[in-house]
Amino acid sequence: MTFATQLAVVARLDLAEVRRSRWLASCLIVHFLLAAAFVLVGLRESSVLGFTGMGRALMSLSHALVFLLPLLALVATAQVVNGARDDGTLELLLSHPVSRRGWFAGTTLLRLCALVAPLLVAMPIMAIVGSLAFGQDIPWSYLARTLLVGTSLLACYTAIGLWISTFVRNQAKALMLAVLAWAASVAFLDFGLVGMMLQWRLPPASVFSIAALNPVQCARLALLSAAQPELSTFGPVGFWLANRVGTVGLFAIGIGWPLLLGLTTWTHAQARFCRRDLL
Repeated sequence: MTFATQLAVVARLDLAEVRRSRWLASCLIVHFLLAAAFVLVGLRESSVLGFTGMGRALMSLSHALVFLLPLLALVATAQVVNGARDDGTLELLLSHPVSRRGWFAGTTLLRLCALVAPLLVAMPIMAIVGSLAFGQDIPWSYLARTLLVGTSLLACYTAIGLWISTFVRNQAKALMLAVLAWAASVAFLDFGLVGMMLQWRLPPASVFSIAALNPVQCARLALLSAAQPELSTFGPVGFWLANRVGTVGLFAIGIGWPLLLGLTTWTHAQARFCRRDLL
């Protein structure tokens, strides 16, 4: 059996599991509800108050997605490997002509597609519906940037979730660790960075370097720089970023660093999975 055939077989089997658990439908519902809350409600209020709101509504939605997408990816993947090991599915499947690398790659591909597809469907549809309902232009460039940044963020945290699932055998502990990883990404590192800035007068380059280690921060900067190129809300750090890094540089970092981190984590997780005993 060729490697491509293994990928197709594993993806088809995992798709049946995803459909049976209604995970794909749940993601679609979450994305549509969130998009409807920000786009439709935001545009209705903007028309009442008398200012143009499509760009602002999409920006608010994209920043909410930056916090939501890592959690969805971690919850969807943190119990994949250990769950298949515990219920015997993994041992049964690998008794057929399917390699460990084929199973791991096929599962990763399917889970990532199941996470990305609702994002690619829900956001353009809600933007079009909002435009038709309220007669406002759609900022397609910002929408495309949001989809690219969101996809890279999902790829990164899908790899992190699979890494957790590979290294932690207990499913409850893996899920708890996934939630802690999400909390550290969206909140704890912000608090730590603010505390360091209050304790020591760090130069802007150091503040950015520390913040950029967090893929969520990279995604937030990539999206904010498109809506506010001068980044005045960040003070001296924003001035340094706008003049030294620029919008294009922040966009490249916001996509490149999560993808690089995700690829490195996924490679490590696959190597561990291929070496480790399944029982």
